[in-house]
Amino acid sequence: MGRLEGRSAVVTGAASGIGRASALLFAAEGAGVVCVDRAGEVEATAAAIREAGGRAVALQGDAGQEADVKAYVARALSEFGGLDAVYANAGIGSAGGAFGSLDQLTPEGWLEVLRVNLIGPFLAIKHASAVMREKGKGSIVCTASVAGLRSGAGGVPYSASKAGVISLVQTSANALYGTGVRVNAICPGLIETGMTRRVYENARERGTADRIGQLNPLKRGGEPDEIAHAALFLACDDSSYVNGHALVVDGGLSSSHPVGQRRG
Repeated sequence: MGRLEGRSAVVTGAASGIGRASALLFAAEGAGVVCVDRAGEVEATAAAIREAGGRAVALQGDAGQEADVKAYVARALSEFGGLDAVYANAGIGSAGGAFGSLDQLTPEGWLEVLRVNLIGPFLAIKHASAVMREKGKGSIVCTASVAGLRSGAGGVPYSASKAGVISLVQTSANALYGTGVRVNAICPGLIETGMTRRVYENARERGTADRIGQLNPLKRGGEPDEIAHAALFLACDDSSYVNGHALVVDGGLSSSHPVGQRRG
């Protein structure tokens, strides 16, 4: 049996990258999956799951809008009869000038990044936990980032939003004291996704693709599947005693202060 056999899950940001890889893996492990994304390509993710013999439905929606979060929780209940796991993965890197220098940042850009990256996970925890508490068990996983641990891995609003996610899972795990609902986060390092496409494409154009990820001890970037397997671990009973934790999956980048030159 798969590690999520007979269970239901929601994955946001499921149209591509980490979200798509996670939705496919959750389904392969037996879960019925509600695939959520603003992008229409989320339909292709659900279709790929069904073609492989799994159970999935697609729902276009905004993970930072409360009505859409309520809708995906309701869809899991109506389609699969319950809700056992949520991977609140949807996020954005910047918006409205939120990736410029400090003096160029705008309140509007900040608000949009915080709405999607931090309010979205909050809403997932709020509404999914209400359902999970009734059965005394459930797992909610949120995507944070190594950018939320210290400077150097993202823009200012993005990094602050991900630091907020780390705090959110800690405080929410305690707010859900005694309910059986676990709340954890994953802190990915450099992963090849739509958000990091420019980094990878620029390196390949310059002929420096072999230097991608050079600051971590594994000397490489990560793949979406590697984060998906961490999400599966936190979503299933293998992590039954892991709660309020931010799991770093970054090739060892955050184990050290990165330096410009390395031996070996």
